[in-house]
Amino acid sequence: MNPSTAQARVIVDELVRNTVSHVVLCPGSRNAPLSIALYDAAASGRLKLHVRIDERGAAFLALGIAARTGRPAAVVCTSGTAAANFHPAVLEADRAGVPLIVLTADRPPELRSAGASQVINQYELYGDAVRYFDELAVGERRAGQNSYWRSQICRAWNAAYGEWRCGPVHLNIPFREPLVPDLDDDGEWYESLEGRPDGERWTELPDFGALPSFVVPSARHGLVIACDTGAQAASEWAEQHGWPVVSETGGLGLSGATAMSSGAWLLGVEEFISRHRPEQVLCLGRPTVFRQVQKVLSDPEVEVLLVRPDSDWPAPAHNVRQVGQWFAEPTKPADPEWLASWQRADAAASQAVSTALAAESWPSGVRVAAELVDALPEGALLVVGSSNPTRDVALAGRLRPDVLVHRNRGVAGIDGTVSTAIGAATVHRAPSYALLGDLTFLHDASGLLTGPAEQLPDLTIVVLNDDGGGIFSLLEQGAPEHSASFERVFGTPHGADLGALCAGYRVPHVLAETVEEFRAALQPAPGLRVVEVRVDRAQHRNLHARLKSAVAEAVGTV
Repeated sequence: MNPSTAQARVIVDELVRNTVSHVVLCPGSRNAPLSIALYDAAASGRLKLHVRIDERGAAFLALGIAARTGRPAAVVCTSGTAAANFHPAVLEADRAGVPLIVLTADRPPELRSAGASQVINQYELYGDAVRYFDELAVGERRAGQNSYWRSQICRAWNAAYGEWRCGPVHLNIPFREPLVPDLDDDGEWYESLEGRPDGERWTELPDFGALPSFVVPSARHGLVIACDTGAQAASEWAEQHGWPVVSETGGLGLSGATAMSSGAWLLGVEEFISRHRPEQVLCLGRPTVFRQVQKVLSDPEVEVLLVRPDSDWPAPAHNVRQVGQWFAEPTKPADPEWLASWQRADAAASQAVSTALAAESWPSGVRVAAELVDALPEGALLVVGSSNPTRDVALAGRLRPDVLVHRNRGVAGIDGTVSTAIGAATVHRAPSYALLGDLTFLHDASGLLTGPAEQLPDLTIVVLNDDGGGIFSLLEQGAPEHSASFERVFGTPHGADLGALCAGYRVPHVLAETVEEFRAALQPAPGLRVVEVRVDRAQHRNLHARLKSAVAEAVGTV
């Protein structure tokens, strides 16, 4: 057996022993030893192998799997620019706390210094975005190799999942030729390549470290904000202690009488907040998209208690009072009238949004999001794209505690969202949906490309097509005084035919032009499909203004 084959077989075996059950592989020459070892492991039922030809999409596919399962997934590629294309997903995994094991094959040192083809500097390629980096020594026929290879896999797994906050790790693995098994490979090696008995890890490590630290709420007028995580836990705590709870995903994932389905609207009404300014905010996760959330957290009169798994905490005004890994019992009972006033406002805001949307012509982003959320089957997964879709879902004002939501909000990019959705849906055990903007969809259109041997999830991708960057219509650059430059440098119309694109990938496509057609297209169906809804982004700004005005008027006397 040659060293590259031996090393790859041991690495794959130890990954399996460390509970890695999903690996995404990109084809290449230098990673051939790992490719063959992974194929053999998948053929024997030891892991599930997913093969993709585009490295950026492959990494986001692995990220979606890891985010949905909560367990490390691995992604493997050859050397050169292939490894660089993993970088966006590594950055997302870092900020989102997703356990991702990145294995990049490389040329051995003597080829790098000789200017060999397909060589870049892969040493610490991802900088400080990874929890752990190591470059394995080139495999050799000598004693101690088996234990060294296995130990390094355990170190990587522990850093990705068990040592502190979950996140990405990177192992760079130089391979010398031959890169495929010898024709007369009899399995013999300088030493035993067996792992620990009974399938155990080479080095046993705890999944988690010390007991969690706690934040201690101490206000009668408090507010819970669930950001990129923890909607269910936030709902349970808020229900028990009488604090209103809002979420960056609107009412999705929230439950109970304290859940505010229209929280994203209420936080944006200055008159309401001036009368309902919380003494303390218990914030779960990292606030990302909504300026009204950032404004409340930046208020010097509001104490911020932040629940995070590590010490890398967001602080919009650098005024966070406490950081902990969980929340304790409050030291004071909540004011029941405080909660009641939020409940009255939430009911009024929800009714105002529903009435205003019914009066608007079909379609609009918020209406599409509302119809989609209403149609989701119980237990469904909804992957929400960045920019307008994540706002539309929050502003739709629908309470659905039975729906699981995923957003790539670590760095809030549009990279790889199609692949992330496919990855998450692949391991979800119920129907899955995604709501994406057209640019997000086009940016990762190659994620639709799957070979005939690859598993396809039951995933409906809804594309809100406003022919460009609709989000900018709602920001400062979308104001009338900037109209001269807007279309060229912000609106960026593309005129793409999404139906023809889907046909090229052999993915079913439906253009829903009426609300009835849209509802029919959302009925659960097997396989991967795309439902397109075309909207006029020129209407976004005025629509949001009308909805905000309706909410402000409805809660004006609360």
